[in-house]
Amino acid sequence: MIKSFLVPLLLSISFIVSAQENNTQLTDSKNTNNKVTLNISANDKKDGSVELIDHKDASKIDSLWLQTLSQSSLNSDFEFVDPDEKINDTIYNNLSTELLKERLAHLNATTPFNVEYNPSLERLIKHYLKTRKETMGKLIGKAAYYFPMFEEHLDKYNIPLEIKYLAIVESALRPRARSRVGAAGLWQFMYYTGKQFNLDVNSYVDDRHDPIRATEAACKFLKSLHKTFGDWDLALAAYNSGPGNVSKAIRRSGGKRNYWNIRHNLPRETAGYLPAFYATLYLMEYAEEHGIRPQKFITNNRFETDTIVVKQQITFDQVNKILKTDNELLEFLNPQYKLNIIPLVEGKNYTLRLPIHLIGKFVSNEKEIYAYAKTENDKREKTLPKLFNSPQRIRYRVRNGDYLGKIAKRYRVGVSQIKRWNGLRSNKLKIGQRLTIYPKGYKTTSTKKKSTKSKKPTYKNSPKGKYTTYTVKKGDSLWIISRKFPKVSVQQIKDWNNIWSVKNLKPGTKLKIYKS
Repeated sequence: MIKSFLVPLLLSISFIVSAQENNTQLTDSKNTNNKVTLNISANDKKDGSVELIDHKDASKIDSLWLQTLSQSSLNSDFEFVDPDEKINDTIYNNLSTELLKERLAHLNATTPFNVEYNPSLERLIKHYLKTRKETMGKLIGKAAYYFPMFEEHLDKYNIPLEIKYLAIVESALRPRARSRVGAAGLWQFMYYTGKQFNLDVNSYVDDRHDPIRATEAACKFLKSLHKTFGDWDLALAAYNSGPGNVSKAIRRSGGKRNYWNIRHNLPRETAGYLPAFYATLYLMEYAEEHGIRPQKFITNNRFETDTIVVKQQITFDQVNKILKTDNELLEFLNPQYKLNIIPLVEGKNYTLRLPIHLIGKFVSNEKEIYAYAKTENDKREKTLPKLFNSPQRIRYRVRNGDYLGKIAKRYRVGVSQIKRWNGLRSNKLKIGQRLTIYPKGYKTTSTKKKSTKSKKPTYKNSPKGKYTTYTVKKGDSLWIISRKFPKVSVQQIKDWNNIWSVKNLKPGTKLKIYKS
């Protein structure tokens, strides 16, 4: 709960289920249940198949109620615009002191906070308008996903709905945000504060990153602080620096309890915390008046997703192979799993959040999915004990241009395995970092013949024939581009254009899009 994280973040996620030539074979049958046969290959060898069944009646029900929700007011809170469209900033940035006082007075009348005008707050608001307009547009885009959930929990605890903006100040709506002192998640809980409100942290799971659990804990904590201080401004100050520091500031101010009267006796960071919250509150409430345009980075509302309680340990890699998703999607929807592994622990209910259309396929094919996961897990458990004392253990030194996917492909292992073997919590690597790897059938002598230069992978399944040339625009991601072309997947775009890293996707890049 320390420090502002107003940093832009591009979240682009893939909801496409597609057949890929290298490792999938889809066959539809015209009966009551749509049966899809999916042959899953690992290391270019077929090791079994899973028959996915999608029930037409259940799918129709999902489609009908999602359509109803999409046509309701839940889907019309945010109007997205073209980020490349030019506007006249002079019109929107002309904010006089008198107009600001009038607007702050209106906010003060509609909220239980002491939103009072002062020169320092005016300077901060104008500074944000000058330097963070684009950032605020991106945050409004992310708010479309998170704010309905925040408001539901805040209303449950009878907490002012404006506190939803506090998550912007705390984490910039990044569920995996982590401060320099160790606070984590959307609401920036420290380890022991999280434990106090039943946020579990272990090697696999960090509940502070779970949007729902963390929001529930934040509401309980804020409710408790308000009960102690009887004032929402002081409750927010205590949320940032702790009740003890606020209590000291009250004493040093001669018993005064208005935040603005004790602010000079608060820690420096907390003295700027409430103004940052007020400035954010103002900009979010008057975004349109200042030409701040929401930018859409995710294609779904939260009500278009659902959860399922997992009944067996399963990894993101295994879910990806069966449902044709990707880690970007699963990490966004399930940020609490540190190693991209959903464990099975007695007495705990761990869930997997997916888009509705994939939830249906998962529920209809649970036995087959868990059987495949068990087969994969059994293989791993049988080989690991032998490899730990085997000369095949590799100590790999990270080179320039390396990333986990590239290293995993080289040694024919999973990204989640490398992370587990080395206790990695994220996908970030440093040049010179040493990694322990237990490769499958990798010959150590072959490394001498290979050049240390990183080479682009060559894809064999690029089709021949007519194609459309697409020019990458600012704000584009592979997911966003794939949505513009029916029946085209993210992986197909990668294969057709030899893309091995999203860092290669820059505005102006020409992409070939073949007819699917």
